[in-house]
Amino acid sequence: MNRESFAAGERLVSPAYVRQGCEARRSHEHLIRLLLEKGKCPENGWDESTLELFLHELAIMDSNNFLGNCGVGEREGRVASALVARRHYRLIHGIGRSGDISAVQPKAAGSSLLNKITNFLVLDMIKLAGVHTVANCFVVPMATGMSLTLCFLTLRHKRPKAKYIIWPRIDQKSCFKSMITAGFEPVVIENVLEGDELRTDLQAVKAKVQELGPDNILCIHSTTSCFAPRVPDRLEELAVICANFDIPHIVNNAYGVQSSKCMHLIQQGARVGRIDAFVQSLDKNFMVPVGGAIIAGFNDSFIQEISKMYPGRASASPSLDVLITLLSLGSNGYKKLLKERKEMFSYLSNQIKKLSEAYNERLLHTPHNPISLAVTLKTLDKHHDKAVTQLGSMLFTRQVSGARVVPLGSVQTVSGYTFRGFMSHTNNYPCAYLNAASAIGMKIQDVDLFIKRLDRCLKTVRKEQSKDSDDNYDKTEDVDIEEMALKLDNVLLDTHQDASS
Repeated sequence: MNRESFAAGERLVSPAYVRQGCEARRSHEHLIRLLLEKGKCPENGWDESTLELFLHELAIMDSNNFLGNCGVGEREGRVASALVARRHYRLIHGIGRSGDISAVQPKAAGSSLLNKITNFLVLDMIKLAGVHTVANCFVVPMATGMSLTLCFLTLRHKRPKAKYIIWPRIDQKSCFKSMITAGFEPVVIENVLEGDELRTDLQAVKAKVQELGPDNILCIHSTTSCFAPRVPDRLEELAVICANFDIPHIVNNAYGVQSSKCMHLIQQGARVGRIDAFVQSLDKNFMVPVGGAIIAGFNDSFIQEISKMYPGRASASPSLDVLITLLSLGSNGYKKLLKERKEMFSYLSNQIKKLSEAYNERLLHTPHNPISLAVTLKTLDKHHDKAVTQLGSMLFTRQVSGARVVPLGSVQTVSGYTFRGFMSHTNNYPCAYLNAASAIGMKIQDVDLFIKRLDRCLKTVRKEQSKDSDDNYDKTEDVDIEEMALKLDNVLLDTHQDASS
């Protein structure tokens, strides 16, 4: 309602009451105006009524919601299901145009505005998280792997002779397949063991650059967030190598936005050397549904080149989800989540350390990994070769998600490349281990329940693997449930490793 509508309403209802309602609406509109003027995330989160008003105002700017619109094209924002229309707030046209995912659509001004505002907000959040000099970014409706592929394909036009990508090993399939899908040959650099940690072998990277020749290398593909005992790559040193040899540098920062340490590494790498783009997941960092990523960088023109490489229009769902989430949280709400995650990491670390010591195991010392933890499973591996994988399947059947058991000697072939010791990021890690991570949104109840169930599973595995431990097993805990779960364990035992990878 505009001023004329409120004035007309005063003929039907007391003017004093109408003016009060008008002022209430202006308070909502004031928040929207500040958002559009500043292009930054509000400090305090919006209430749902303001959010829905904003989304409704955006939707009625799109041609499919015009009163009396006559669409005679092949794509006019028609939706058969009213439920689907409501799910998307009637923002049906998506984002971008056929030549640029960031371009404005003439018949979808509201969706285009949504896209621009969302990109401004995520840029603001990346700066808040620690990469202060980032120049530009955009939300792409693909997960991290395909978004990395888009970056590599953009670099292809700049380096037509290049056929190799230098990649310090991380045992995660999507980042590896992103290079294969783009048509390049990954050059795997094995990590070096320093204490318990697996770290970047800088000498091997330099040697491989000199062996292959800089012109034949598309880029160095490094990683920040990862499973312990691997730790983030030595980004500063890699960035210097890239600058010295004039080689592009793409960083897989999948769930690194939530870590100030990972973001600091990116900021420092860009300061002392070269980082062309860094890619991060929306769902892992902002707690939205899977399907989106943020491609960001320090050179505005290069990020625009990547956005223009995306073929066709794109779904607006990831942008809509993260826009709603950030406006609901506000920058203060997101900072609070980041702070709580750090606290949960310390709490999880302490609790796992106590439990591991009770079973003559130990928490691996990985101070350079700010998100993931690893605890040894030496005593299980010593008793029986299947005990480690049995523990994994037991945790899975007891609804513990995200924990990974990593046995010794696992071999996996990915896109024709064979990895020994797969999931451990190296050919021969000294011991089997269990991973757990403190990610954004984790609560103390999650940690306590995990520790309780892990304790129970360890007791059960010990009982099965050693007759000597029968007297120590607590038979009062959910005997019927345990028996049923053990049957499921046997079914899942042989398939669990594949599922957890």
